[in-house]
Amino acid sequence: MSTQTVKAEAAVREVVTKVHEAWGKNDADLFVADYADDATATMPGSFMDSRAKIHGSLSFLFSGPMKGTRASEVVRSVRFLNDETALVITETGVLLPGEDEAPVERTSYATWVLVQRNGDWKITAYCNSPAVAPGPR
Repeated sequence: MSTQTVKAEAAVREVVTKVHEAWGKNDADLFVADYADDATATMPGSFMDSRAKIHGSLSFLFSGPMKGTRASEVVRSVRFLNDETALVITETGVLLPGEDEAPVERTSYATWVLVQRNGDWKITAYCNSPAVAPGPR
């Protein structure tokens, strides 16, 4: 792996880590700081097609249903589609106050698309799916 690729991967991983750290602070402003203005986010039951809509959703969640939660983060893979586009796969668990590990029911796999714009990596698309399908196991 070239030095340039190693640096790019570190920068991409840092963006993902910063999002999860912002979640731990329940800070919607910080959460979307590295999202592109035209970013999309798709999650079960929702689709947001701008940074502003993602911010609004997180503001609501952090002040109500997800107040006090934080996220665990495992980066499963980072692939570069070209010099300016990265595809990241993560496993994320929603941790309630006092928890160190999330149950599988609050764990999801996510796909992130990051693009380099003016030297900075920005999240342009995010999609997640539950780690387990609903129903009997």
